[in-house]
Amino acid sequence: MTVRHYLVKGRVQGVGFRWFVHREAMDISADMDGPPLRGWVRNTLDGDVEVVAAGDDAQLAELKASLNKGSRGSRVDAVIEHELMESEGASLGPFQIEGAW
Repeated sequence: MTVRHYLVKGRVQGVGFRWFVHREAMDISADMDGPPLRGWVRNTLDGDVEVVAAGDDAQLAELKASLNKGSRGSRVDAVIEHELMESEGASLGPFQIEGAW
């Protein structure tokens, strides 16, 4: 299992981006063999969106491609990626939107 942190910069708040990421994560989990993606997506205070996801390399590559594409109405200027320690994925549950009311 690989764990990655993504910071998505651009026009990504107020355009349904978190829901788009959640749907993409669910679709990737359903389309690929193996365990589903785990993690979360949330807005940051400075207008970006951050994602932490745990899965296999193929799942994470597909998720990153979706992040670069963005939701309808969004504009993705950059996706900054950091690999995290595998132990940081141990506490991640099913993929969810954080801070959604």
